[in-house]
Amino acid sequence: MMTYWIDITGTFMFAISGALAAWDKKMYHDLFGVFFTGFITAIGGGTLRDVTLGVHPIAWVKDAYYIIAITSGVLLTIIFRNRILKFRRSLFLFDTIGIGFYTILGVEKSLKYGVNPLAAIILGMMSAIFGGVIRDMMVNEIPLIFSRQIYATACLAGGVLFILLRHLGVAEDVNEIVSIIAVISIRLASLKNGWSLPYLDKRGN
Repeated sequence: MMTYWIDITGTFMFAISGALAAWDKKMYHDLFGVFFTGFITAIGGGTLRDVTLGVHPIAWVKDAYYIIAITSGVLLTIIFRNRILKFRRSLFLFDTIGIGFYTILGVEKSLKYGVNPLAAIILGMMSAIFGGVIRDMMVNEIPLIFSRQIYATACLAGGVLFILLRHLGVAEDVNEIVSIIAVISIRLASLKNGWSLPYLDKRGN
């Protein structure tokens, strides 16, 4: 049951992230565009994960609560947009919370479908970042994954931690919470302290 609500919460957070990105790009004259950006951001990563795992039907197609979560997130953004947009880092906050939830959900769900641990970590990362990649492309931004920011790396670190704690026999609920917090903390700490991946010049040095 907790895994289910992790999925719903991650979907809700990504819907807000997508709607904020669209609104920040002055797409507010097209409310359908705002909703569509929020929708694609919310379901992009989970859909890729479920298709890769051969899940049928895909979660948001089977369960209407995903659509409700997305609609609620977009409406919340539209109603309180002025307050939210006063804080320029709001998009990063909701995106960070979203990748924390979706990474661990992706790893856990992949393991339940018999995927090996290394592949599960990669699928967890993919399910966390893919919606954001689509979002950034839709609003004409360079996806964060192609920057030097600690983004996908935070997802990988959280996925590795989840696998290690699972191997050590840590209770599932505790493992989920600790690993989600780890992803979020690494991402926020990297933004606050300006951490980034090593830079390679044209010669690869």
